[in-house]
Amino acid sequence: MTSPAHTATSVNPANGRPLSSRPWATRDELERALERASGGYRQWRNVTVAQRAAKLRDLGTVLRKNAEAMAQMICREMGKPIRQARAEVSKSANLCDWYAEHGPAMLKTENTTVADRQAVIEYRPLGAILAIMPWNFPLWQVLRGAVPVLLAGNSYLLKHAPNVQGCSALIKQLFDEAGFPEGVFGEINATNDGVSQAIADPRIAAVTVTGSVRAGQAIGAQAGAALKKCVLELGGSDPFIVLNDADLDLAVSAAVAGRYQNTGQVCAAAKRFIVEAGIAQAFTDRFVAAVAELKMGDPGDEQSDLGPMARFDLRDELHQQVLKTLEQGATLLSGGEKVAGEGNYYTATVLGDVTPEMTAFREELFGPVAAITLARDAQHALALANDSEFGLSATVITASEEQARFFTDHLECGGVFINGFSASDPRVAFGGVKKSGFGRELSHFGLREFCNIQTVWKDRR
Repeated sequence: MTSPAHTATSVNPANGRPLSSRPWATRDELERALERASGGYRQWRNVTVAQRAAKLRDLGTVLRKNAEAMAQMICREMGKPIRQARAEVSKSANLCDWYAEHGPAMLKTENTTVADRQAVIEYRPLGAILAIMPWNFPLWQVLRGAVPVLLAGNSYLLKHAPNVQGCSALIKQLFDEAGFPEGVFGEINATNDGVSQAIADPRIAAVTVTGSVRAGQAIGAQAGAALKKCVLELGGSDPFIVLNDADLDLAVSAAVAGRYQNTGQVCAAAKRFIVEAGIAQAFTDRFVAAVAELKMGDPGDEQSDLGPMARFDLRDELHQQVLKTLEQGATLLSGGEKVAGEGNYYTATVLGDVTPEMTAFREELFGPVAAITLARDAQHALALANDSEFGLSATVITASEEQARFFTDHLECGGVFINGFSASDPRVAFGGVKKSGFGRELSHFGLREFCNIQTVWKDRR
């Protein structure tokens, strides 16, 4: 019989009841997974780009066929409200279609002439890519990395978060149903030691990570020691800037959606609300009122806007951050409580009078908590926005094109959203700077991250 210390257990965060347990991978299982990934790469790299694209279309079809099963698994394992879970599956299927249609052109050979010689740029695969993925978007995060990796001719070995092992196994089943050859897409329930062994193994060519800063630092250091390419998409404490000329209706609706989607558990969510003095009171009053209208409840209920947080320890950590911020002088405008009873629920919270030295400003709040900070003017708002170790994305709400350009030119982040909340889309690159990581996902940038961009010189003889 396997002891709890040797298993990863998935727990329903809505009621605290165990869903399933899965043993951690043994050394032998890791060895077999690495060998399959290596063998899958050697086979897959010789499949034409057009054939790879066709398989991605098949995957999109399979995802739509199994959409409800996948959405229900996401809902049960990490507590995402069911409407949002269905949207995640739909977005993931659309990703497959987009890369199948547009990706092959991004991998075409490029020709140029240098003096009297011809030069050719070829986009070759690297090998087997190890992916360490998080629980908050258990399908989308996996596919937004895997789809371009596979189209480029690499294989992909997934190590998913321990609390979404049901999602991980189901994703593997969907790839199998779509007809991908053995080893092209694999998954393994590896321990931290197992991940370290995989990174050091010569059969792994590169690593991609979506997770915390701490995880990115540890895995990035190991990849660096092995001289292996890595892409890191880490945390964020994104500023949401509301200027005096903002459309209040737009500002409030974007703020609520940008902060409380997925119960606030989004790397690129709006977290620090930096509001210019002239509009601060009106925005705050309307924002607090709108947040009060959000319905918290069973994530399986079609009417729920907020579900439970994914893990009990994360709720406790968030609550401590809120309490520290209040002790430091912030004002509690709404929420701030762990909901009594079963389940991992935390009330939608708004903190006012937050200043730069406070916990809610300096740290990432990974849950349904918004922190409002007053800015004297636009220059002060910019300084506050950039006063962070993170640099994932930012939102600016303004009616002025000149102000929008000013902020776009000076914000220190990977994505700027004017009059809208942050989002990701396969047509444009996604990623951050500073401690939010490096490298890019999506678009042609993400497709080429794990390519050997090979230059071939040809003499004219």
